[in-house]
Amino acid sequence: MPHPPHRPPKRPLRGIAYKLLSVSIFITMAALIKATAQHVPAGQAVFFRSFFAIPVIVVWLGWRGELRTGFGTANPLGHLWRGVMGTLAMGLGFAGLAFLPLPEVTAIGYAAPLLTVVFAAMFLNEPVRGFRIGAVCLGLAGVLIVLWPRLSLGRGGMGHAEALGAMFVLGGAVFAALAQVFIRKLVDTEKTPTIVFWFSITATALSLLTLPFGWVIPTATEAALLIAAGLLGGLGQIFLTSSYREADASVVAPFDYASMLLSLGIGWFVFAEAPTAPMLAGAALVIAAGVLIIWRERQLGLERARQRKSMTP
Repeated sequence: MPHPPHRPPKRPLRGIAYKLLSVSIFITMAALIKATAQHVPAGQAVFFRSFFAIPVIVVWLGWRGELRTGFGTANPLGHLWRGVMGTLAMGLGFAGLAFLPLPEVTAIGYAAPLLTVVFAAMFLNEPVRGFRIGAVCLGLAGVLIVLWPRLSLGRGGMGHAEALGAMFVLGGAVFAALAQVFIRKLVDTEKTPTIVFWFSITATALSLLTLPFGWVIPTATEAALLIAAGLLGGLGQIFLTSSYREADASVVAPFDYASMLLSLGIGWFVFAEAPTAPMLAGAALVIAAGVLIIWRERQLGLERARQRKSMTP
């Protein structure tokens, strides 16, 4: 009788450390993109972010001894759809950085995991009970509080630009949630490194379609920032993947919200962006909703584990 596959023991503290590293890296990456956003189009930024992540991911696969298996896929169409959704999410998010403060972009982006709950129920027939519905409504109310000042269009040109930026970021959150739905399908047949690698390839190829729409020659400083953003993006993805390998999702997921503290600090000290009361209040509601959903999922997971244990002879 064959033995079950060996699974390494969970190391939650290491998983949390990896998660915090990934969050810090992704916020730094967003700040680098924002520093170039007034001159470099979003599609061009997506190219740099995706293309220069590829060598980092390839080195990681080689170090793990997964180069031969990391590129093979049984579902190329699934990767394509995941890539389209993820590339649109990235491009819209990068476009929003040109118009909105970094903390606001971060807060509105928190809508993505809430919308994932809704889309998973719609497209994957995942059960959604009253508790999660209430938490999602709470979180979306928080997003609306963040958005509302930006959607008041009677403030002239800058107000219109900020409203457009808010719509870009919210659209990015919608596509990010749809990308998560495709990822949930892919994980049934695909390894995580394969998903990460083919997303970078797909996003690089799709970003090139924006080349006729106004790419610019970046300055030396802008090019350095964009290349650094790509390298950091690949590194952040590695730490994110590693965090979920070392600890359960319910343990590390709440540390996503450390990104708000980091974005507030970078926004204040680097871009001189002072947080507003609606932004802070809305972000607090969204974070509370996200933590409630994570807590509830953990409770349900523990309950299912107890039921399986009680049924074991």
